[in-house]
Amino acid sequence: MEKYKNKYRIESNRRRGWNYANEGAYFITIVTANRECVFGDVVNGEIRYSQLGQIAYDEFMKSFEIRHELQIGAFCLMPNHLHAILILDNDDFVGTHDSVETHGRASLQSQSNGIAYRSPKSISSFVAQYKSSVVSRYDDWVDTVGMGKKYNRQNPLWQSNYHDHIIRDEQEYSKIMEYIINNPLKWNDDCYGNEK
Repeated sequence: MEKYKNKYRIESNRRRGWNYANEGAYFITIVTANRECVFGDVVNGEIRYSQLGQIAYDEFMKSFEIRHELQIGAFCLMPNHLHAILILDNDDFVGTHDSVETHGRASLQSQSNGIAYRSPKSISSFVAQYKSSVVSRYDDWVDTVGMGKKYNRQNPLWQSNYHDHIIRDEQEYSKIMEYIINNPLKWNDDCYGNEK
């Protein structure tokens, strides 16, 4: 494990040299902190959402009304994680940027002047926006009903990072789509579900 400023840091799983604003199909997995099952339960191969799960589902779908550069290839929200295929068709994207790996956050891009920023129409900006909107909307719901626990830095809803995979061809796309669609049926065998 590498050290940064005398502290150990987790290596990024981002592909070095790849700009996540590039067009393509991406398989992403976003997991709750400590793999806590807060989005609902799987009963007979079907997910039954909790209030937080319904918010997480709604916010995911709402993202595609706002982000016209993204399409959903497949999506499944499980009790403690989600899987999705995101298709990025970013007509506005011009040029390339070097990526700046960040600990605990989605990768940033580096401009020629050395200032790091997150490309606005990228996978990392989508994930950051999505995570934030779920927490914000759920915390508003907690305020409205006067019960439930709020999420913050000391009590995070999400793991600090996410997993992504650049889908390289149709065969891989089909295999990943099948995995996502069948995820609820295999919950008891799932690496995220067997820690319940």
